[in-house]
Amino acid sequence: MLRLARLAASVPRLQARPTNSRHSMAYSAKIGPSILSSDLSCLGSECVRMMECGADYLHLDVMDGHFVPNITFGHPMVECLRKTVGQDPFFDMHMMVSRPEQWVKPMAAAGASQYTFHLEATTNPGNLIKEIRESGMKVGLAIKPGTTVEELAPWANQVDMALVMTVEPGFGGQKFMEDMMPKVSWLRSQFPSLDIEVDGGVGPDTIHKCAEAGANMIVSGSAVIGSDDPRSVIALLRTAVAEAIQKRSLDR
Repeated sequence: MLRLARLAASVPRLQARPTNSRHSMAYSAKIGPSILSSDLSCLGSECVRMMECGADYLHLDVMDGHFVPNITFGHPMVECLRKTVGQDPFFDMHMMVSRPEQWVKPMAAAGASQYTFHLEATTNPGNLIKEIRESGMKVGLAIKPGTTVEELAPWANQVDMALVMTVEPGFGGQKFMEDMMPKVSWLRSQFPSLDIEVDGGVGPDTIHKCAEAGANMIVSGSAVIGSDDPRSVIALLRTAVAEAIQKRSLDR
């Protein structure tokens, strides 16, 4: 009986790693509208509308006026949104703040799902990663266009998601920076199962470049929220990413 029990206990571990799963099954296409592009006077209903249009998660930009030259909102707004939309939607907090350590516990208490901080904003990423996990949130690590992907690499195995900014954070209406795609490609090749997010100027015209490079979490603001038909735009973005993931799997 003991031998059978040991054998049974080992089966799930064997089944959990079929051939090539790390490359083809570990990540999926996810589309997250950036709610900062919506009508801020009715943010709650806009969040609900995006989820009803098929969004996989909501991307919430927090700016403090120091790390970036704009100010948006903080944890009180997140708490209100969580009460409005319920517990199901995944809140990806993009913390464009100069002291990311300061807001971990308040954001966790407010209902944040993932805490994405900027590598440039902290001197102790390892400690911050640990603190975020202990607060019950997933961990995202972001880099600005001027930061090399090699600086992110030592932490990639410790985080749930890497965010490659495709515009300079804090400024709206910028053009998509295609020269950031090699960062995405390098991360995908080095960390095949990592969730990789792109943010800035991403829409139907630029999605294929992101998808082919290996991004699977797509932040899109005005292209989705400003559209007459957000549902179809979200579907288009997701299809492009899903097809690229499938192609990458078949090419291996």
